[in-house]
Amino acid sequence: MEPVPNATVYIVDDDADVREALAWLLRSRRLLSECYDSAEAFEAMLQAQPAPRHPCCLLLDMRMGGMSGLSLFNLMLERGQIAAMPVIFLTGHADVPTAVDTVKRGAFDFCEKPFSDNALVDRIVQALQNSEEHLAQSRVRDAVLERLHELTERERDVMRLVVEGIPNKLIADQLDISVRTVEVHRARVFDKMQVKSAVELANLLRVS
Repeated sequence: MEPVPNATVYIVDDDADVREALAWLLRSRRLLSECYDSAEAFEAMLQAQPAPRHPCCLLLDMRMGGMSGLSLFNLMLERGQIAAMPVIFLTGHADVPTAVDTVKRGAFDFCEKPFSDNALVDRIVQALQNSEEHLAQSRVRDAVLERLHELTERERDVMRLVVEGIPNKLIADQLDISVRTVEVHRARVFDKMQVKSAVELANLLRVS
């Protein structure tokens, strides 16, 4: 699998040897990584920076001193962060039932120690691809919301009725304005929303 451009793999494990081995593995596959020796250190980073703008994923040890990987995952889940940053748990055999439960709740996957390098890297790349797709969809939603913000209240009224498939004459009757005024507002809505038809406008609004 080809690496995802501008992607970062975060490694959170309290074992220095594991962190170094994983970082080396990722370098050998042309993947950038950042290492953290505790869930607390990684949580501090999450609190300090805005939502990720580039594809990323998290390799998270389930059992650590202090805050556990599971506790960190639960925090990220509550804040809605795991879609942009998929979580792959690194776990021992005793933790497998718990890891399976986290996958049901939204974790991307888990890898049991000792893990296969090739299988782990394949899953990491897939997680990064998921992150990339999520971020792309978020950018589209943000762009649509920005365009919507530019509409006047009357343009929003016209847009709502246009999307419902109501003809200009009936829109004019409902809003107590002239057909010509409806046509002007409709043209402005299409221009601001960067669409050419009511169908295209309806499809665009579905992503927002």
